[in-house]
Amino acid sequence: MATGIERVGPPLVRAQKVQPISPAVIADGRLVFVSGQVPTINGHPVSEEIAGQTHATIDMIEEILQRAGCTLDDVMKTTVWLVNAADYPAFNEAYGERFPPECAPARSTVIAGLAPVLVEIEAVALRPV
Repeated sequence: MATGIERVGPPLVRAQKVQPISPAVIADGRLVFVSGQVPTINGHPVSEEIAGQTHATIDMIEEILQRAGCTLDDVMKTTVWLVNAADYPAFNEAYGERFPPECAPARSTVIAGLAPVLVEIEAVALRPV
């Protein structure tokens, strides 16, 4: 195992199989990389609409960050994948409720095929000293 790398668990389980994905990895005690999260429970989307899926995804990220000693306020960068460009305004509004403009992280947003969900988000945070 590499020095300076801590994995935040528990391991990810999908379809009753442990997946080769860490929910998050902490590098050198400070940088927290949260794996892409999708808003599903038992393989099914938690909501049919983008705002509900966005909030659920950020809730999942927030829970993983807590296990790593962080909050949403510590997030420096997110990468977002949306299925539909038309969902961008509603996604952006829901995202802004969780990351207000005055303290929002850097963000990239791309359109991609993710079925059955409408959004996936990954995050990078800086753990407080």
